[in-house]
Amino acid sequence: MSDLMKNRFLLDTNIVIYYFNGIIDDVDIFTILKESFNISIITKIEFLSWKKLLDDKRLQEKAVDFISHATVYNLDEMVASKTIENRQKYNIKTPDAIIGATAMVNGFEIVTNNVDDFKNLDLKITTLKLKSNA
Repeated sequence: MSDLMKNRFLLDTNIVIYYFNGIIDDVDIFTILKESFNISIITKIEFLSWKKLLDDKRLQEKAVDFISHATVYNLDEMVASKTIENRQKYNIKTPDAIIGATAMVNGFEIVTNNVDDFKNLDLKITTLKLKSNA
């Protein structure tokens, strides 16, 4: 991946969970994670509050370690304003509106397999192939 590709992507929560579960069957994920492992604070919250982690301390520690390698974009005034605008215009769920606004404000392409959540936003969307038995 060239320098032009660096810091280009924001990963949606579903991609983080799919990767963590080993069900992504797309070599692009390795390049994206190496060069552009960016997430919204919402993705961090959603991922680390995933019910599967509650009863498995080892898995929880692995998840905390994994997410510690991400660059986390917090909710600031610009993202909040864009979130409000997106929710008013498109009636998007708040978490998706925040993730979308984070991508928009920071000029990221969003990596998600939940395309419908972001289809009305002015974003470039990348999807990843999953293993067929997933």
